[in-house]
Amino acid sequence: MKKTIRDFNLKGKRVLIRVDFNVPLDKELRITDDNRIQASLPTIQHALEQGAYVILMSHLGRPEGKQVSSMSLTPASKRLSELIGKNVIQCSDCVGARVKEELKVLDAESPVAVLENLRFSPLEEKNDAEFARQLAENGDIYINDAFGSSHRAHASIEAITKYLPSGAGFLLSKEIEYFEKAVSHPERPYITILGGAKVTDKIKLILSLMDRADTILIGGAMAYTFYRVMGIKIGNSKFEEKGLPFAEEILKKAKIKNTDIQFPVDRVISQEFKENAVSRIVEGDIPDGWMGMDIGPKTVAKYKDTLSKAKLIVWNGPMGVFEMRPFDNGTRALMEHVASLTGKVTTIIGGGDTAAAAAHFHLEDKMSHVSTGGGASLEYLEGTPLPGVVALEDKEKVHA
Repeated sequence: MKKTIRDFNLKGKRVLIRVDFNVPLDKELRITDDNRIQASLPTIQHALEQGAYVILMSHLGRPEGKQVSSMSLTPASKRLSELIGKNVIQCSDCVGARVKEELKVLDAESPVAVLENLRFSPLEEKNDAEFARQLAENGDIYINDAFGSSHRAHASIEAITKYLPSGAGFLLSKEIEYFEKAVSHPERPYITILGGAKVTDKIKLILSLMDRADTILIGGAMAYTFYRVMGIKIGNSKFEEKGLPFAEEILKKAKIKNTDIQFPVDRVISQEFKENAVSRIVEGDIPDGWMGMDIGPKTVAKYKDTLSKAKLIVWNGPMGVFEMRPFDNGTRALMEHVASLTGKVTTIIGGGDTAAAAAHFHLEDKMSHVSTGGGASLEYLEGTPLPGVVALEDKEKVHA
């Protein structure tokens, strides 16, 4: 068990919190989705309620070690100020004498500051020890609440823990709690739904799930790579050439291990990749000139029946082109079914496109947990230790 923010006396302390404010901005640098800022509020509010001064740090975009004005965290600071109803100081940089001067004005009226984009320095992604030490000089206690970045060994995630007492924020703690349910002690039957485009992105996950999950349900574009290996014609469907040997390896190992991997029995196909394009349903080969866009109704019914037997459901990757009608039906129908099981079943939605689909269908509040991290959730489910979690202090074991 890792220490959490609750394990520290925060009164009068400067709490340095790594958050994920990597929010989308439009051309006028207005935030188009503030969910990541909203997700950080419980940890920030708790620190303030305990009498702490809060110093936040995050990256935004890929400035590649250079100061890029369009990637400043200023819009995030302004939005945070609106959300908490307090003045938020936006610092000019993330380390250095000037930043120390800027932080001196933290008080009851302005108890929160945001350091400038960490990736304006090339040393952040290099996990540079000296850069981490300078970051640590800004605070007394370090809290990681950025699950979406915790699979990266970066200075603000991993190296900084060598210089400050450290623990997890509420968001990170919740992610750890739910993913541990899938990795360490899953309830059974444990059923996973895997979609998305690339087999190569999920190879480690699938091989890991063969030893952990009871059933794996495959959908999305990655299914067509498997079809190629299985001898099913895929027409003009998207598939991954370099994923073919991996798909072959997975199918061979599944046979040896007697793993229950299920594939779509029918599919929705079209000749055009666009909204409301003419479509049809096929159960066998896909004709030339046509491409797979979604799982079909027989597959939906079959998968729903399988999922109804689950005690734990983990979903990573959509079943089709969920952003376009009518190719959203498969993902929507299964997601509505999974949502209806929540309460009797633990339902975990992996980050990235799967979380986006849950939001698109307004079902995120109906799941046990929707992860904030795409790559991080994938690596956690693979059983890969996350540097940002491993580096945090362990709770002391209490001996009876």
